[in-house]
Amino acid sequence: MPEAAKHPFHGVLLMLLALFFFAALDATAKHLVLTFALPLLVWARFTLHCLLMVVFLAPSMRGKLLATKRPLIQVIRALLLLGVSLFALAALRLMPLAETTAILYVTPLLVVLLSGPFLGERVSLRRWASVATGFAGALLIARPGGALSGLGILFSLAAALCYSVYQIQTRQLSSTESAVTMLFYTALTGTVAMSLALPWFWSGPMPSPEQALLIASLGISGGAGHFLLTRAFRHTPASTLSPLMYVQLIWATLLGWQLFGQFPDRLSILGMLAIAGSGLSIALSESRRVTASHAEQ
Repeated sequence: MPEAAKHPFHGVLLMLLALFFFAALDATAKHLVLTFALPLLVWARFTLHCLLMVVFLAPSMRGKLLATKRPLIQVIRALLLLGVSLFALAALRLMPLAETTAILYVTPLLVVLLSGPFLGERVSLRRWASVATGFAGALLIARPGGALSGLGILFSLAAALCYSVYQIQTRQLSSTESAVTMLFYTALTGTVAMSLALPWFWSGPMPSPEQALLIASLGISGGAGHFLLTRAFRHTPASTLSPLMYVQLIWATLLGWQLFGQFPDRLSILGMLAIAGSGLSIALSESRRVTASHAEQ
């Protein structure tokens, strides 16, 4: 029996916990970004994540952590994730947590749009309908005359665009590269880039010991979330876990309400449901396609 079929419920629990860590990371970042400069927070997140990988993986993997056949694409992909972090934090500074998270979740819709020119994939009429529904949901959240910051919306969309190209490149690399190596390159590239940029762009107060712990938690939450996500996929098939990604919208809404007193209005909730529904439709369609492909082999 495949390992992914042994403990499916265990994988689901790990997935839900991983998504909570990601939502908690965003909530912590939103709290900190009101006081500290973006470069400091992004540097701390990538640097601590990189150090954790060096401490726990380098002794056993050694040179395998850096072994890659496509170093240039690895670095470009890592810089795209760095762009995601910078744009997302800039958006969180200006907008509520739930709405920012929802707009970031147009990423799967952008991946569908980009899969044709980048991957040569054919997009079905049903997927086009899902994309249209999801973008309609995004428009409900970012509607003209709404309470959200226009600049914050632009930052969120920029983060989603970077993340969609990042995912496309992940697909391109996954056939030849190790998942751990790809994760290490993102941490290492982000650390080096932000270490070079930090002296030029960081201005502001020095964090207190309590604030330093919160800043350090960004890297811990990110690393723990990615670790739990990897473990979840070992226990449970991707076709089961992918639709659960949108539970992060629920976590973000609850944390935004409890920590910041921000709760989406009715139209924003409707938009979030439209984005989640369209994303679920695409995930289920992909699951059926993969199942059919395996059945033909």
